[in-house]
Amino acid sequence: MGVWTALPCVSFHFQIGNLHNYAILCSMKEQKTDNLFKRQLADVVISAANSFPVTVVTGPRQSGKTTLLKYLFPERRYLNLEDPDTLLLIGSDIRGFLAQHHPCIIDEAQRLPELFSYLQGAVDEYSQPGRFILSGSQNFLLSEKISQTLAGRAAILELLPLSFVEYLSHEQQKSLSLWQYLYDGSYPRPYQEHLDVKLWFNSYIRTYLERDVRTLVNVKDLNTFQRFIHLCAGRHGQILNLNEIANDAGISQTTATHWLNILEASYLIYRLQPYYKNFSKRVIKRPKLYFYDTGLVCRLLGIESAEHLAIHASRGHLFEGFIISEFIKYFFSQGEPAPVYFWRDHRGVEIDLIVEKGDRLLAFEIKSSATFTADYVKNALLMKQFAEKELSAASVVYTGDQCSTYKEVHLLPWKQLLTDIPGHL
Repeated sequence: MGVWTALPCVSFHFQIGNLHNYAILCSMKEQKTDNLFKRQLADVVISAANSFPVTVVTGPRQSGKTTLLKYLFPERRYLNLEDPDTLLLIGSDIRGFLAQHHPCIIDEAQRLPELFSYLQGAVDEYSQPGRFILSGSQNFLLSEKISQTLAGRAAILELLPLSFVEYLSHEQQKSLSLWQYLYDGSYPRPYQEHLDVKLWFNSYIRTYLERDVRTLVNVKDLNTFQRFIHLCAGRHGQILNLNEIANDAGISQTTATHWLNILEASYLIYRLQPYYKNFSKRVIKRPKLYFYDTGLVCRLLGIESAEHLAIHASRGHLFEGFIISEFIKYFFSQGEPAPVYFWRDHRGVEIDLIVEKGDRLLAFEIKSSATFTADYVKNALLMKQFAEKELSAASVVYTGDQCSTYKEVHLLPWKQLLTDIPGHL
C-alpha cells in the first residue's frame, strides 16, 4: 500500500497528538499562515529531521509537500530538480554541492537518481540529523533508490491530500455538504487559490499523463493508458479483477499489472487487502481497488456536480472509499503504516473496513444512506460469529447525524467519526 511495506528502512513510529502542537508551531512562525492548512504530519516531519540525517516526504503531486516543507524549514535553501538549470547545476558536481549546501530541501529528488549514492557517502561521513530533506511524487523511483542506498539512514513519510480534519483547519474554509466535499476532492490547491475544480482536475490528469507516465513507463499510446485509468475508476471500491480490466483495455494482463503498479506508486490508487487472519471460514483473498481522492474519481466517471454525485450509482463506493482513505491518512500522519483491510467470505458477507490496532480488531460497515435500518448491522453480527479473534468493537458509519447502539453495534455519523478517529480506535 505504501512505502512502509516496501522499504527495508528503519521503522519510524510516533505517538502524536492532534492539531494542538502544530497550532502552537504556527503561532510561533512570523510568516502569514491564514492561507495554510494545518497538516497533521508536521510534528512527525520535525521529529524525523531531529533524528535522521535524511528525511524523505513522498506523496502524490499537489498534495502539499513543498508548501509544508518550506513552511517548517524556512531557513533552508530550497532546490527543485524539475527546474532544468537546478538539475544541471547539481548534476555537474553532486559531491561538491552536498558538501557546501546543507541543510537543504531537495524537491523531486527522483529526477537525479545518482544523487542517492552521493547522499549515502555524505551521511556516512557526517551523520548529523537533519542534513537533507527530500521530497518526491514518484514513489516507484524513490523507494527503489532509497532501499538501495539509504536504508536505515532515512525516515520515510507520506503526505496524502487533505484529511477532513485538515480541511476544517483552514480559517477561510466554508462548510460544504458531504457530496460537495466528495465532488471537490481533497487536494489543497483548489481551496487555497479558489480554483474551478473541474478545470483543475482536468489539468491534473493531463499533467500526470504527459509528464509522470512518460517518466515512469514507456507508454506508446497515451489514449490506451487513459482508457485504462478510466476503467480503474469504474471499478473503484470493487474486488480487483486484473484480467477483466486488461481485456476491456485491450492490453495484456502483464501490462495491466505494471500500469496498476505505476498508479499505486504515484499515489492515485491503492489496493485494500483482505483480512483473513484468525478466521475458520473461507474468505476472499483478492484486494479491492480504490482511488485515494473522490474528486478525481468523479472527473474520471464524468460526474458533473455534487447533486449528480448524490444520486449516482457509484455514490456508495465513493463514500466508502472516502472513509477508508481518511483512516489511511490518519495513520500516515502519525508516521505509521495503515493497518486497514476489508473482510469478505465466500458467500459474499462483507465488512467494508477492518482496522487492526495492536491486539484490537475494529469493524466498520460504511453506508451512504442517512437513514438507519436493522440490515446495516447484519454483516457485523455475522462476522462476530466467524472470527476466532473477538472483535473489540463493531460500528456502522453512515451519512446521518444520530448516534445510537443496536445489538452492540455502534451507529456513527461520518462527521463525528472523522473529526476524532483516534477516539474510535
